[in-house]
Amino acid sequence: MTRTQNAATFIAVLFHSATNAHFMHLQTKSYSEHVALGAYYDTIIDLVDKWAEAYQGCYEVIADYPSDYHIAKRPLAYIEQIKDFVDKIRKVLPDDTQLQNIVDEIAELLDSTCYKLKNLK
Repeated sequence: MTRTQNAATFIAVLFHSATNAHFMHLQTKSYSEHVALGAYYDTIIDLVDKWAEAYQGCYEVIADYPSDYHIAKRPLAYIEQIKDFVDKIRKVLPDDTQLQNIVDEIAELLDSTCYKLKNLK
């Protein structure tokens, strides 16, 4: 994949993760899951938007995004899957420090959300 395709995939997957987290937030019967997922979807949108705008300021406007979408059902497993995705894709994203710093913020949000989903019952 090209640099722009990797960036588009990164953005699309993380924007989709907000929607999936929102769906699971509305469906859960667990108060702690409800709160953890709410905090995740409230925060991830702004972080991804910040990364996308910074990327486009450094490189080019992304014209095409992947159209596939997968609905998630299990909150912890899903957030762990997104965490693994971020760990892998960050190696092929641009290494500009300002972009990687935002990826670090995203990784921290995922770690924090995993902690809340695992340990706060």
